[in-house]
Amino acid sequence: MSEDKIALLEKKKELEARLEKIRQDIAGGLNPDSEERATQLENRDVLYEIQRVTAEELEAVKKRLNQIG
Repeated sequence: MSEDKIALLEKKKELEARLEKIRQDIAGGLNPDSEERATQLENRDVLYEIQRVTAEELEAVKKRLNQIG
């Protein structure tokens, strides 16, 4: 197996783990304290963007893996 493929497989695993962690964070409940809840909601917007970018990067890695077989 080539070094490129090994690196891509490691990157894929890392991105999948990151996406799972983000999904868990998003799925977590909101704090009953209104100030903390407001902060959580602001952070959730950031998490959605990080999730989007990570998913795009993961798709690019998968595409590259398919190209090199």
